[in-house]
Amino acid sequence: MRVAILDDYQNTALESADWSSVSSQADIDVFNDHIHEEDAVAARLQDYEIICAMRERTPFPRSLIEKLPNLKLIISSGMRNRGIDVEAAKEHDVIVCGTKSVGKPTAELAWGLILGLARKIPAENNTVKAGGWQQTVGEGLIGKTLGIAGLGNLGGRMATIAKAFDMNVIAWSQNLTQERCDEFGVQLVSKDELMAQSDYLTIHLILSDRTRGVIGADDLARMKPSAYIVNTARGPIIDEDALAEALQNNTIAGAGIDVFSVEPLPEDHPFRRLENTIITPHLGYVEEENYGAYFSGYVEAIDAFLKGEPRNFLGGY
Repeated sequence: MRVAILDDYQNTALESADWSSVSSQADIDVFNDHIHEEDAVAARLQDYEIICAMRERTPFPRSLIEKLPNLKLIISSGMRNRGIDVEAAKEHDVIVCGTKSVGKPTAELAWGLILGLARKIPAENNTVKAGGWQQTVGEGLIGKTLGIAGLGNLGGRMATIAKAFDMNVIAWSQNLTQERCDEFGVQLVSKDELMAQSDYLTIHLILSDRTRGVIGADDLARMKPSAYIVNTARGPIIDEDALAEALQNNTIAGAGIDVFSVEPLPEDHPFRRLENTIITPHLGYVEEENYGAYFSGYVEAIDAFLKGEPRNFLGGY
């Protein structure tokens, strides 16, 4: 039996869990690089029965699954991965499982981006390290309006923290209810009101056919020229070309972006050249405790599979 651990960018997989129960029964190979081209992915993974996929870093559409005749088990970190065609896996007798996760780190990163934008922390850090001193004037958060698109677990956490900063909080999503808003003491608004009133708009929607591109050029045009947008959810929720144009034209003041339509972010992407952005390489879930949950979950899933008792099936498998 052969196990492949994919996209271990930080080379932490084998250090984050006890793999001895697996290594005694299977050969484990860890891949630290990322491959975009599907045929190259298929060639690399031809001989593996078990694949550990980190989030959506490497997608598994039907076309790839059909090229992996030896594949028996895909394990995703977390219990949601839109990059895996679960129905195609089922048709090819491939089991798809998930792992436990810690549901807090992404909200913490979102606040890091908000604070970095408000107080110009990256720019001032660069200034000091280059030998300079005080080049910008920061902004306070007290009395400002935080807009939240998606008031689920992460959105709710954002609202709670915003209250500690004495911010006004408004929220919207397509199915958001007044009852849910009342739980966090936030104001339910329309999408147009969300865009127009937010000083900081943070995205916490789940990517789906309904939310893909839900924030478009017209929505960005409704924002204040002094407003910032933060996306730690999924890149395609915002029309990326429209966002780049809005930032280039200073239609909005800036953005904190952790997620992108193509990852890793292409070297020639305009986000890399914009001075009014803070960009991070999809770090929302990249946190020590969460990684421990993911990699321990891989081990547990493989152990269960090898015992003939797979569990934690993913996405309606």
